[in-house]
Amino acid sequence: MNSVFHEGELAVQEKAGVSTMAARIGGMIKPEISAAASDFFSLQSFIVVASSDEDGHVWASVLTGWPGFVEVLDETTVAIHALPLESDPLAYNIRATGRLGLIAIEFATRRRMRLNGQVERHADRLVVHAEEVFGNCPKYIQARPIVAQQELAETAVSKSTTLSDEQINWIQNADTFFIATAHQEKGADASHRGGNPGFVQVRNGTLRFPDYSGNMMFLTLGNLASNPNSGLIFFDFAQGRILQVTGKSQILWDSSELAEFPGAERLISFEPEQVIETTNALPFSWEFESYSPSNPK
Repeated sequence: MNSVFHEGELAVQEKAGVSTMAARIGGMIKPEISAAASDFFSLQSFIVVASSDEDGHVWASVLTGWPGFVEVLDETTVAIHALPLESDPLAYNIRATGRLGLIAIEFATRRRMRLNGQVERHADRLVVHAEEVFGNCPKYIQARPIVAQQELAETAVSKSTTLSDEQINWIQNADTFFIATAHQEKGADASHRGGNPGFVQVRNGTLRFPDYSGNMMFLTLGNLASNPNSGLIFFDFAQGRILQVTGKSQILWDSSELAEFPGAERLISFEPEQVIETTNALPFSWEFESYSPSNPK
């Protein structure tokens, strides 16, 4: 029987000592979209998207719309009735590889669903043909209901190759971000990361963040073991800004810094290469309600 996991995922599972557990849990990854997943997608107002460009850089992006803008057409096909800004690498990456990773997350209820597959761009929408569909547990998701939604104002975009002091402060006070990774054959994947403020540190321009106990499948770390190219996206939940960073990640299994990150089983080091900050990228704001009870104390 062929494994649903590629060589990088299998290697990380073995190193972490969870191969047997992962093989069992891997059965939750399906090529079809269930009725429950279809209902969940239809309720969402945003979706985070992972993609790769022609040079192999991996980016995390976000698409937004009114509930229903993510439409399940049949058990293997999703239409996203939104297109990326021209300033977003996603606008060009769709044609570069033809593959996307999606994660829909509802902060208020701590529910999330992922879908990876092949994409086609149409005049007013993206159509994604599912290859992997699966849910994730509610761990490390901070509860945040949407409190305001409005039409997007004009955006302003700034690009650089390094993080500014203000952006570093933003990152180091964040309790949530998303990470995009990719495998040469299986394509892109988008995943959520959360913790208490300060769980991401920036030292000499390099990000460090913990890898907590999760679903044992190690899809993100498995991709990183095969391909260090990766992308992060941070939301400004009050002002609607986003911060996209692409670079290279490294898994630190036995770092002396582990003790500085309570609850971490290993660390990820991330070296930024390109940075894009966009104002008015999100047409709504969230109100903080509570931290995840799974967050390390």
